[in-house]
Amino acid sequence: MEEDANRFPKKELLDNVPIVEDERDELEAPEFQVEFLPPAAEKGTDSGGRRPGNADADPSGKKTAAPARFQTCGLRRTLGRLETLQEEKERLVQKTRGELRACRQRMELIAKQQASVAAEVAAGREANNTASVGRLQAVSRRLCTELDDERALQSQLRAALLKSESAMWHIAIQKGQLEDVRSSAQEEEAAARKGLRVHAAEQLHREEEALKKAERNRLLRVRKAMHLQKEHRLRHQKLVEDAKKNHKIAVKFLKASLGRIREQEREKEMGSQEHMKRRMDAVLALKNSISANRETLRKFQAWGQAKAELAEQKARAQKEMILAQGGDAFRHLFHQRQRQELEAQNRAFEEQQKLRKQEIIGRILKEEAAEETRRKRQSSPTRATGRLTLRDETWGYVADVCEDRGTVALPRNLLDSGAVSPPRASQLLEAISYECVQGDSGNITWEHDTLAEPEIPGLWKEDYKPNQVPKEEVDRKPVGGTKMDKDILARTMEQLRSRVTHRQVASGHEFKGRPFNSKPKLIHFKDFDVGKVYKKKITLINATYTINHCKLVGVEEHLRDFVHVDFDPPGPMSAGMSCEVLVTFKPMINKDLEGSVSFLAQTGGFSVPLKCSTKKCMLSLDKELIDFGSYVVGETASRVVTLTNIGGLGTKFKFLRASESCEMDISQSVAKTSSLFTYEDKGIYDKITTSFSGQKIEGNESPPIDMTSQKESGKLDGKKQEEGRPAESEGVTMSTVMTVPPNEEQTEISLGEVAEGEIGPFGSIKVPVIFTPIIPGAVYTKFKVVFKNQQCPTLYFRVTGVAIDVPVWVPKPSVDLKICTYDRLYQDSILVHTRSKAALRLKFEVCKELRGHMELLPETGYIQAQSSYTVQLKFLPRHSLPEDAGKYFDKESRVLEAPMTIRVADQIKPVGFTVHAVVTTSDLELSPSAVDFGHCTVYEAVRTQVSLCNLSLLPQGFGFVGLPKFVDVQPSDGFGTILPLETLQLDVIFQPTKAKEYNFELVCKSEINRCFKLSCRAVGVRPPLGLSHYQVKFAATSLYHTSVATLYVINSHVSMSSVTHSAPRVGSEDVSPVGPTTFEFLPPPDSPITISPLVGTVLPGKRCLVQVAFRPVLPTKLILQEALQTLTKEAEVKSPCRDTVTQKKDLRRQSFSTLRLQGRDHPPRASTTQAAKLQKLDLKPSSDEYQAAQATLARSFQGRFDKFVVPCVVASGDTEDRKGTEPLSFSPHNTLYLELWCPAVAPSLVVTSDRGKTIFNFGDIAVGHCGIKKVSIQNISPEDLTVEFSVLNPSGPFILLTPISKLPAGETQVLTLSFSPRESILARETLDIITKRDTLSLTLMGTGVASMITCSIEGDVLDMGYVIAGESVSSSFKLQNSSALPIRFSMQLDSLSSSRRGKSQQRPQFLLPAQRTEVVGTQNHSGQSVFSVIPVEGVIDPGKTQDFTVTFSPDHESRYFSDRLQVVLFGKKLSHQILLKGAAREHMMFVEGGDPLDVPVESLTVIPTYDPEHREEAEELKPILVTLDYVQLDTDMPAPPATRELQVGCIRTTQLSPKKLDHPLVVSALLQLKGDVKETYKVFFVAQVVSGP
Repeated sequence: MEEDANRFPKKELLDNVPIVEDERDELEAPEFQVEFLPPAAEKGTDSGGRRPGNADADPSGKKTAAPARFQTCGLRRTLGRLETLQEEKERLVQKTRGELRACRQRMELIAKQQASVAAEVAAGREANNTASVGRLQAVSRRLCTELDDERALQSQLRAALLKSESAMWHIAIQKGQLEDVRSSAQEEEAAARKGLRVHAAEQLHREEEALKKAERNRLLRVRKAMHLQKEHRLRHQKLVEDAKKNHKIAVKFLKASLGRIREQEREKEMGSQEHMKRRMDAVLALKNSISANRETLRKFQAWGQAKAELAEQKARAQKEMILAQGGDAFRHLFHQRQRQELEAQNRAFEEQQKLRKQEIIGRILKEEAAEETRRKRQSSPTRATGRLTLRDETWGYVADVCEDRGTVALPRNLLDSGAVSPPRASQLLEAISYECVQGDSGNITWEHDTLAEPEIPGLWKEDYKPNQVPKEEVDRKPVGGTKMDKDILARTMEQLRSRVTHRQVASGHEFKGRPFNSKPKLIHFKDFDVGKVYKKKITLINATYTINHCKLVGVEEHLRDFVHVDFDPPGPMSAGMSCEVLVTFKPMINKDLEGSVSFLAQTGGFSVPLKCSTKKCMLSLDKELIDFGSYVVGETASRVVTLTNIGGLGTKFKFLRASESCEMDISQSVAKTSSLFTYEDKGIYDKITTSFSGQKIEGNESPPIDMTSQKESGKLDGKKQEEGRPAESEGVTMSTVMTVPPNEEQTEISLGEVAEGEIGPFGSIKVPVIFTPIIPGAVYTKFKVVFKNQQCPTLYFRVTGVAIDVPVWVPKPSVDLKICTYDRLYQDSILVHTRSKAALRLKFEVCKELRGHMELLPETGYIQAQSSYTVQLKFLPRHSLPEDAGKYFDKESRVLEAPMTIRVADQIKPVGFTVHAVVTTSDLELSPSAVDFGHCTVYEAVRTQVSLCNLSLLPQGFGFVGLPKFVDVQPSDGFGTILPLETLQLDVIFQPTKAKEYNFELVCKSEINRCFKLSCRAVGVRPPLGLSHYQVKFAATSLYHTSVATLYVINSHVSMSSVTHSAPRVGSEDVSPVGPTTFEFLPPPDSPITISPLVGTVLPGKRCLVQVAFRPVLPTKLILQEALQTLTKEAEVKSPCRDTVTQKKDLRRQSFSTLRLQGRDHPPRASTTQAAKLQKLDLKPSSDEYQAAQATLARSFQGRFDKFVVPCVVASGDTEDRKGTEPLSFSPHNTLYLELWCPAVAPSLVVTSDRGKTIFNFGDIAVGHCGIKKVSIQNISPEDLTVEFSVLNPSGPFILLTPISKLPAGETQVLTLSFSPRESILARETLDIITKRDTLSLTLMGTGVASMITCSIEGDVLDMGYVIAGESVSSSFKLQNSSALPIRFSMQLDSLSSSRRGKSQQRPQFLLPAQRTEVVGTQNHSGQSVFSVIPVEGVIDPGKTQDFTVTFSPDHESRYFSDRLQVVLFGKKLSHQILLKGAAREHMMFVEGGDPLDVPVESLTVIPTYDPEHREEAEELKPILVTLDYVQLDTDMPAPPATRELQVGCIRTTQLSPKKLDHPLVVSALLQLKGDVKETYKVFFVAQVVSGP
């Protein structure tokens, strides 16, 4: 019991004692202001035996004042805890003593009950009462049991009482020790204060010296400023005097300058007057000239009219003559007109050709003169004398073309010479077309720009001077070189000829020409496909006179990648012998290739031409003219035209009229000629010239492509060019065959069903051509076949036919009456012609459906021979026309197509014509037909929209007439013109002047005087309350800022009399009562408007102040859209990019028409998709995406203007007079309306950092740590701003580190904010940045989090148990992070601490007078730590658990192995202290107990070790002292015997047993009892070792 009483306070105190090692770290890192526990009590206990002033108490040196204060505070807290613990122990002792007294009383009571029961048992036995005796014996046994329980409880209470008293004594000892330490600490603190006072005095002295020095500097600066001011004054005075002198001089010169300027102005004025006079004279002369010209023009017009009348009379006479002869006057006149036009064109063409010929001849002569001059100037002797000049060759070519010498090729130097560029494609086609059409010998010439041009600009100019070689350089060396040079050149050439080639002479004849002939002469790979391999063999035949050799040189450079030649040289070949060459062609590109394979023979080199041709379309028509002959009108005939493809490539085709256009109708010849001269190759030029020359066209057909006519008639419209109207082209003559003009659309000749499709390689297509004559006369139509392949030229063919008609016809088969309205009469004349030589009877018929609406007068008539007849058409449409007309009237388009019939006697086929008209109404429709304005107050106007719809297809004028004063119609005051089928929105504005009921009509009149009425009704209201302002215009307000306006609600209703003032009433109802009146404003929801107060009461004759606040914000939907766009862009950036090549190919495949159709059939669904994404997107206003989008929109905000109308309802009565929750009866008719104009502008200050967020969350910061955030703000206003800041909470965790005072326009400044929590708290503050324009509010948030670690060890003591020396045992525990932050930990053992080195020099514990509380116990003799822990350091994530393993490894026997494990967080904060204990034995069996006979800390002397064989000899008996304390508190009662316990243990080991013991272990010990009588006992301990299963 004494041992337990001694250990109890020591353990409890050790748990409460903190560590002093972190004090210095705390001072070195002031940002971690963590309040640690007080210093270790062990220093106070260790210094109990020393004086306070002993120097050994502070081995580390002199301490500062701050650690002394910390130590004093820690001692005070420790003393306070000791006093609290002492009070608790005293209460426990008192409680235990009370329980002990109660236990004794219960024991006395039980003893008395036992005595009485024993007496009753004896009496029962004497009376032989067995039942009573049994019952009493049971009671006696129960009382004995209770007495035993009470005795056991008494022993427990006594033990607890002794333990508590021992603890109290220990606490008193500790308090005494700490009192000494506290007194020494107070003395040190006083000394520190004294040192501080001395330091403060010194600092004060230094500051006074600095102040004096600053004062002297200030006086010096003042003297210097006065001196500078004086100098400035003198300088300014001198400048003023100089300025006065200069001013006098300037005034003098200014007067002279002004005089000169005035003189110049007078001269200008006189000049302008003279100029004006001349202009007036010129105007008068011009007026007279205009009058004279007008008179002359009038004479010319009269002469022209007379000439036209004469020509008309002549034509009429000629027409009558032809008609008298029975001919067709119309056809004759038409042919005559065509001949006249053709003659005029021919004359104009001949004149133009003459002019061009003269112009070309003049140019050539001029250039020849220039060439002659240039020849004279040049002195080069190497110029060839027999060569023709460039202009001579050009002139010769022009002459050949004009003389029609067939296909004339250009001179070779025009194509091959590098100084001459080939003629343009348009001119080439021009010459070819003219030659092929008519072959005129004198009409084809070249224009100016068709002449060859030099490669170097300016080479052929007259003033061109060629580069002249200096005379001294020319004279240095003779022409042709010196004689030595000539000899060297001859020898070199002879050597080359002898090595490579030599001449071949046979029979005295030298061979000249091609040494080998190839068979075939051309290696041609036709219609090849890319990727395939083609092979051809050619045979080379020796064409020389004797033996010859042949060697392969190779193919040309551009063919080496595709052509491979296999040739095995055969050696010497006799004349006429042959050899084979294999040519392999592997095409890699789809392109025509041309070149040659070069060989070298003994007599010289030669080459075999090579040509590779891609697949091409070679299309042709079997006929170019289809003549149907003569057919009667109404019959049908058909012919077939065949399209044949003899090429290896198919294509799509389409048959069209020559005047129609198509997407495939690409000008093939233009495409050809555009790329014609991309190759400077004469062979290509000759090939294309031949292909164009081969297209033979008859003389009466216009050319397919007439580039010259298009160029010369560029001012003609595109329609004339498409229809093939003959223009003023060169060399084209029109035939005199009677044809229908091509500008009229031909429907008689059409194509069959197979008009378009695809023709395959080597295939043919038959297309039917149908002739259905409708109009009599000759019909001529020209068709073309266009192909999708641009390499295929357009093919043309002509179709002709003659239609024969009946004698009677109508020149206007379609009579158009334009737009007609119902119930109005329309008339027109129908002219009928006849070519018959006899009179005919005509009958005019109207279809029976339209006989009630239309008639022809007269119904029957006679037309004379070869004359005309006129019939009158009358049309009066009625409203029943749509039902009566039936199929002839389209109700949707309102178009009437009425067929009329003219029946001719003795003629089967009638003559018909059609009457077209669009029938419409003249109605104007007002919607709605009646307007109810409702109740309207006299303070406002009610606007209603009325739709005015024009149901007619004609525009109509309208106007509202006779409007009352209280009604207005806008726009344009109700007048205007409405277009066909247009609907106009008109605003009808009603503003009552008094309170009454209104009923009136508005009249709208059309321009044909039709009236349309609109019924209106309204009720005028005068409410009992009024507003001082019905319209409030706020100033421009920045986003998220507030503007306030004030107004008054006025109650002017003070009397029921309607004489003194206008009484408030609703229409014709009773006057509102006089009294308090309540109002309530109803602002629209989700509006930036705030009204205060919303509800109020106004007494009669009083007014109430109302404040209206406007705070503009951005719509939430707009912010969500911006956030969605931002998130979408980020996702697109992160997603892999698509293949751009695939995208380009896809885009090329899509045509514009397909895109348009897709756009029409599938409207974009971007809005629907975006709305769905917005619904799914759930962002909170505090989220980062939401704030970033809000800042982006605020930065790009361009301003906004909104209008709000806020209703204010009015009710009679006071809100305070209501009973309970009874509402007031607000009248909807007495409602007032307040109009608010709210302009919103962008803020002047914006946040540019962190995507513009104004809410800054520092997140979770550990207590004692500091978080820093930087905020960038930018001034986006056009002016500099002075910046002020609101005051943050001085005791709060937020601090503004870098404030600013001014922010220039457009610049950005950075604010630094810190968050340093001192406790675990959720902090939130607002920092306002104030400028003169607006205020920017920043919301600061942060959470201070305390690091919380939970340990799985209860009591913070880990007992490792018993271990055999030399072995080890491990145990594990867990630490759990219960905070929201990751925690960095480190594990520290006191035995490995650096502070333990100083303590090792102290005296051992067994030599100290008092027992020490050292936690580091016995250590290993080897120097290694007894205890080890893993891991030593790391990080525990929030909510996670970290496992730790502690290993106990003793190397000798001891019961006092101990150490302390400290858990340190963040390198500073001490979280847990775990006491590690363990014991080691040499053997598996051990006995312990009794009183301690050894010391807890071993001596410094090393115990010698013995071998295992001699260990038993060296071992001695280990005594165990057992002290039995027999305490007798009550002499009346016998005391229980004294007992002690001895523990016998067996240790589990990993060592293998050397031998198996079948008998139990027996150990004996001597037990000596020393008291009044000394007794000795021998105790045997028997242990049975049983292995586990």
